[in-house]
Amino acid sequence: MDKSVNRQNSHSGIIRLLLKIPVPWVYVLTYLIALIPQILLPVRIHSQEGLNIIKITGATLFIVGAIFATWSLIIFHKARTTTTPGESSNKLVISGPYKISRNPMYVSLILAYLGEAGLLTQLWPVLFLPLTVLYVNRIVIPLEEEVLKKDFREYYENYMIKVRRWL
Repeated sequence: MDKSVNRQNSHSGIIRLLLKIPVPWVYVLTYLIALIPQILLPVRIHSQEGLNIIKITGATLFIVGAIFATWSLIIFHKARTTTTPGESSNKLVISGPYKISRNPMYVSLILAYLGEAGLLTQLWPVLFLPLTVLYVNRIVIPLEEEVLKKDFREYYENYMIKVRRWL
């Protein structure tokens, strides 16, 4: 068998495995993995004023992220549709935070993640965050978009034209 085919099958197997992990848990696992270098090579901020600013900013980001996540989940719950990537939705949600982002739940997770890192004044989790965002942007969201295009056709295509993927 061709090596490139084996490599492609291997990659798709890894992707299928990753997709079994709920996206919020991908953020949690990334944060936990980032705690290893955080513990081994901590970055310290010695300015009390700097620490206070980081903690206040962190708290603000965490609260905003939690509010938007809750708002997004309530809208999905009211619409009685799925939040699981790759599953068909019975309704296209385009109200509330979905007017400014096609993925406010993922934006919320990023804000909450950054907020926690700020509250705990931890740099390493922030440095690991782009890996998770890359995974969500390149793997999870395209899968969701493919299903939504299939389910809602031109209605979803028009929504994609009007509303950006992130912000």
